Amino acid sequence: MAEPGATSRPLLVRSARQDDLPVLLAFEQGIITAERPYDHTLKPDPISYYDIAELIASDDAEVAVIEADGQIVASGFARKKLSRAYVRDTHHAYLGFMYVRPDFRGQGLNKRLLEHLSGWARANNLPEIRLTVYSGNAPAIRAYEKAGFAPDIVEMRLNLDD
Repeated sequence: MAEPGATSRPLLVRSARQDDLPVLLAFEQGIITAERPYDHTLKPDPISYYDIAELIASDDAEVAVIEADGQIVASGFARKKLSRAYVRDTHHAYLGFMYVRPDFRGQGLNKRLLEHLSGWARANNLPEIRLTVYSGNAPAIRAYEKAGFAPDIVEMRLNLDD
């Protein structure tokens, strides 16, 4: 018996297209649902983190998807971002929108996305990839550390209304 999410055909990593938007918008809501417990300052639904259509159209971003049996099962993006003024390189790649359908998790899809997005960053002369992750999101932190990421600057906040 096949495992959930197992496919009979190879996985295809490709650039996202505008006609992928309905699936990608659903993935975005999956990310927001997963992250909501880590951030009590998020507005009530409906909210959106990204302008996915704009990212797909941008020359300064790469939105990637993974297809299995003709269905999109994972997504992520890298976009060119201005670095802090005191950092050696003027720009870096910022990673976001990393999502894998629950029935496809644990199959190395994030790694495949990271390879694709790292290739895009290299091709665009971006020597570094940065991302943000909620400090309480231990599974995501472990996954990024496994991929070679290391903590850098820790952003802290103090909510004066609590």
